[in-house]
Amino acid sequence: MDYFLIIFGLLLMIIGVLGSVLPVLPGPPLSWIGLLLLHLTSIVPRDNTFLIITLLVAIAVLVLDYIIPAVGTKRFGGSKAGMIGTTLGLVVAIFFPVFGIFGIVIWPFIGAIIGELINKSTGKNAMKAAFGSFFGFLASTLLKFIVAVVYFGFFIKSLIIYGGELF
Repeated sequence: MDYFLIIFGLLLMIIGVLGSVLPVLPGPPLSWIGLLLLHLTSIVPRDNTFLIITLLVAIAVLVLDYIIPAVGTKRFGGSKAGMIGTTLGLVVAIFFPVFGIFGIVIWPFIGAIIGELINKSTGKNAMKAAFGSFFGFLASTLLKFIVAVVYFGFFIKSLIIYGGELF
């Protein structure tokens, strides 16, 4: 059973890191479930305080994921159309990797500009709002990625410390 929990937890960790940059998957909560599964094994001592704190962080990041882009967009005079454009741009980057690794940055920005041009009357306002929407998206994504990678680090560290009993 421990092997199943570790493998499934590792899978959730990987999906959690990917989910931190993919708009469909809740990265940090999936990573937290991976941590929980590891702590449910017989080899890793259950640390309820650690699990509660990391759960609260995952929930806070999930909530901030919705607040940060909205604040960035609003601060720069953007609209909901810019935020939608940013998200659609990310989806395009995932399925059409024309610009390679830079597509994850370029496409959301292009999507924000298009969304704002659809909503705004002038190109200057659209560009400013697109920057706000884009920076909010980047900040939110970076926060999710950092948390998911840190959780992955906790997972690997625990496996290194306690995994000798299993392997």
